[in-house]
Amino acid sequence: MTDPADMIVPLLREMRAENLEQHEQTRALMMMLDKRLGGVEEAQKSFRQALTADTLLSKLLTGEFEERIEAPENKVRELEGHK
Repeated sequence: MTDPADMIVPLLREMRAENLEQHEQTRALMMMLDKRLGGVEEAQKSFRQALTADTLLSKLLTGEFEERIEAPENKVRELEGHK
């Protein structure tokens, strides 16, 4: 039977090899998660831009509508003033 002291160095080498393998797997998973996170961040950025554009478009349309309705409102006030 081998002496336990003789088994320490081979066990340590085996543990180091297993650790390196686990670290490589962890790095691969982290890179995959970083890539997915980048996609999510891009989607959020696009969504925020769409919300801003919708708000801006709404303001432009509302402003144009206000300008267009102002003329008939003035005529109605004018007619009401003649009574």
